[in-house]
Amino acid sequence: MPFQRQTLSDLRKQVASDIEADLPSSGGLLRYSNLGIMGNVQAAGLNGLYGYLDWIALQSTPFTATDEYLEAWAALKGITRKPASPSKGSATFSGTNGATIPAGTLVTRADGVAFTTLADATVSLGIATAMLTAVDAGANGNGSVGAAVTLGIGIASISSTGQTGTAFTGGADVEADDSLRSRMLRRYASPPQGGALSDYEGWALDVPGVTRAWARGNLMGAGTVTVYFMMDVTEATHTGFPQGSNGVAVDEVRDTPATGDQLTVANALYPLRPVTALVYAVAPEPNIIDIAVSGLSGASTATKGAVQAAIIASLRFNAVPGGETNISVIELAIAAIPAAAGFVITSITASHGAVSPGAAGNITSDPGHLPILGTVTFP
Repeated sequence: MPFQRQTLSDLRKQVASDIEADLPSSGGLLRYSNLGIMGNVQAAGLNGLYGYLDWIALQSTPFTATDEYLEAWAALKGITRKPASPSKGSATFSGTNGATIPAGTLVTRADGVAFTTLADATVSLGIATAMLTAVDAGANGNGSVGAAVTLGIGIASISSTGQTGTAFTGGADVEADDSLRSRMLRRYASPPQGGALSDYEGWALDVPGVTRAWARGNLMGAGTVTVYFMMDVTEATHTGFPQGSNGVAVDEVRDTPATGDQLTVANALYPLRPVTALVYAVAPEPNIIDIAVSGLSGASTATKGAVQAAIIASLRFNAVPGGETNISVIELAIAAIPAAAGFVITSITASHGAVSPGAAGNITSDPGHLPILGTVTFP
């Protein structure tokens, strides 16, 4: 049975009771008596000690450890906190042929994020294509194609304004405790086995920005491994789907290299794989799920928002590319909302899959497609 820690009020009463029991006369614990004050001080000290013992108990197990103690438990299994990483991409500027943007030139995007050029960019056919990396690491450096950018200095024969030519990807914030704990516990539960599918999933999850991963064998032919992955935070503007083209690592000569987020993951997997494996980093395709929930037409906006958030969380936790997602897990998530009592899911439609049995059944996604929530209606 768990230890029941006494509250500060309970400790004060206990100390006061002990003092009174040993006093030779009454009246020793009046409001401003020395003994009363000393008793309160002693109770406060005991409360602090209990708090410290609680904190020690939390750090003594990897399930509840925090901060550097969590990192220490993770390090025992070779897991380290994923650092922040800068985003990278390219931008184009018009100019006179032969003019050059020097390496290290500051470039500012319209949203204020600063980048520097990685190498000299010379104008050819009227356009200079500069490869950029964010000055500060973090997910805020990620962005889409076509964003306006400005050179930090004037360069003769080159326009000071341009636009991003590719999506900016790879930016990620420092890994949060919950993510680090999840990867650590996964490693405790599934130690490396020299190339099992679970190993590929764990290696992918070690890449900054990757939040979910699934490995499949022989999808691209004998001896191949396909690793699907999602980046729910860094690519939140794209519903978590990686931005780039699917493919293999840049050092792999047996097929076409990936680009963008897929290349980042493929390059990370390449030196870890068994030597003969041909590994593909692949972004799932969306299977958009529309759901109708009756019985809540008169519910508040907050309740409807909570229902939508619960469905999103349920799909994120349970959905897999090309697999089956049971309606029961969605119903369980909605049922956890007290104000949603009496709801009934009346229909589910899938853009790239099937629903069975009936109109509100389990969701089966087409190969490579991952269920994500489209719209929720409340008829």
